Amino acid sequence: MNTEEINQLWAEVCSRVKSYEGIIGPQVDALFSQLFPQAASDGFMMLTANTEFIKNFIERHYIDHIKRALEEIRGVPFDVLIGIDESQAPAPQAAPAPAAAPAPTAAAAAAPAPTPQTTAQTTATAAADPVAAQQATVPATATMPATEAPPAMPAQTTTQPAPGQPAAQASAPVAAPATVMEHQATAAPIAAPASAPGQQAAPTPVAPNPEDPTPQVISTDSGETGQPAPNNSVTSTLTFENFVIGDSNRMAYSMAVSVAETPGKPHLNPLFIYGRSGLGKTHLLRAIQNYINSNMPNLQVVYKDSNELLEDYMDASAAHDTEKSSYKNFKMYYEEADVLLVDDVQQLQGKKQTLDIMFQIFNKLTSQGKQVVLSADRAPKNIDIDERYKTRFNSGGTFDIQPPEIETKLSIVKSFIREYEDMEQSGPINMPEDVQICIAESSGSNIRELKSAVTNVIVKMKCGEGSDITVADVRKLLENHFSGGPSKRLTADDILKVTEDFFKVSHTDIVGKKRTRNIAHARQTAIYLCRQLLDIPYGDIGKKFNRDHSTIMYSVGNIEAKMKENRVAREEMEALRQIIREL
Repeated sequence: MNTEEINQLWAEVCSRVKSYEGIIGPQVDALFSQLFPQAASDGFMMLTANTEFIKNFIERHYIDHIKRALEEIRGVPFDVLIGIDESQAPAPQAAPAPAAAPAPTAAAAAAPAPTPQTTAQTTATAAADPVAAQQATVPATATMPATEAPPAMPAQTTTQPAPGQPAAQASAPVAAPATVMEHQATAAPIAAPASAPGQQAAPTPVAPNPEDPTPQVISTDSGETGQPAPNNSVTSTLTFENFVIGDSNRMAYSMAVSVAETPGKPHLNPLFIYGRSGLGKTHLLRAIQNYINSNMPNLQVVYKDSNELLEDYMDASAAHDTEKSSYKNFKMYYEEADVLLVDDVQQLQGKKQTLDIMFQIFNKLTSQGKQVVLSADRAPKNIDIDERYKTRFNSGGTFDIQPPEIETKLSIVKSFIREYEDMEQSGPINMPEDVQICIAESSGSNIRELKSAVTNVIVKMKCGEGSDITVADVRKLLENHFSGGPSKRLTADDILKVTEDFFKVSHTDIVGKKRTRNIAHARQTAIYLCRQLLDIPYGDIGKKFNRDHSTIMYSVGNIEAKMKENRVAREEMEALRQIIREL
């Protein structure tokens, strides 16, 4: 096949996979956009992924669907091979590792990472001889045999002191420092992140990639031995695999995965994720923690809510009078982290002393190439803290999560139903499609509330309604469930009034013929909100604003374009939505 035919076949495969039952469309769009067809013939296709994570995820969850789609399209069974070509990664590459970092072991050096040249050579022969192509695949991109047993690690007795705990309570045998690369060359098989609540995927050891950056682990001064710390385990069911991807969160998700795969990239350090409560910020931070704990257990990962950090600081300060080392141990606990994740940093507003100490920890970690990830319910510039904190928080990668669109909410409903089935092990839940759509449409932007609503409906079904439950039953059940409330009683006049007050323009101007910049922007914003919140036809909106159908369509498209390109426009829109929700 030539390139055009291969790309056309891959497009058909993507479209067909999305049509299969149980498949989440937005997630397929996000993941398959990072797969690239290289070669194909009858019975064989070769793809390349831009990261190890994407390769492993596709192989675990989608490879059978891809083979099925190819067989349905071409009429013959297919073998599918996935390699890795990092040159196709959309994110900028990380800076080189420090020269002082130890070299990889001989085992790691013997398995070089694939280069674009070797990928091209494999691609050239793949279509003609699929078997030879698979044999020619670079070892570093392949998964190690599951039966291969690595050397056993000696038992350790070292414990990590809790914040404020006296150092004397922790034993301190010292071992030589290790790097991520050295550990990957000898570590035990690594379990993949859990794919459902209460479950873990089978162990999937991965061969080392000598080109990966090699951030340093904890200093030997701390007594850390290179073994996983007590908290280095899968700490929750919040993983990348059960995070539902949509247009509203795709960028934040991609950057979180990038940080988890290679902590300490300068352009993503710190990584700052912000958005309203319940949109998935904590899910992403926990997913980073779980991924690193599972795949890089030699790294010390610390996750703290900002309130917990504040309590740790207060406890250490209070104990300082009786135990002089308590404050030192508090700082040591955080400064020895290789990855520090702090949730809801906006809660540190007005806590000057805690902010000062966090600033010191922040600067020390980032200067050493260690990763910091922060989250908040607003952008750094909108947090009421000193300007120097704002600029440092905003000095890496800053990404927002927007409220989910209907399609993403529906995908979340479907995903949660499957999670519930796996968790309860009580058979399939046959929730009617129109009921699922009703839940998604009735919900606000808070994902926690959406999942709670699904649970309520499932419980009602199990208590006697079964699959006979109707949309009317669900609307009655969830009438007062969502804090934002359904938008059914909202009117265009309500939206006009809020918009006029927000932008300080008169009703006569906003529906009139004036086209000055501030009036035109207010008018287009009100039109967009009417379309999004009321879901009424363009013609009906036009009657409210004395405009024709094409002008209304243009206004909606113009605001959508501004929101994609301009963070301020997105924040402005979210502020208006919040005011409207509180009506």
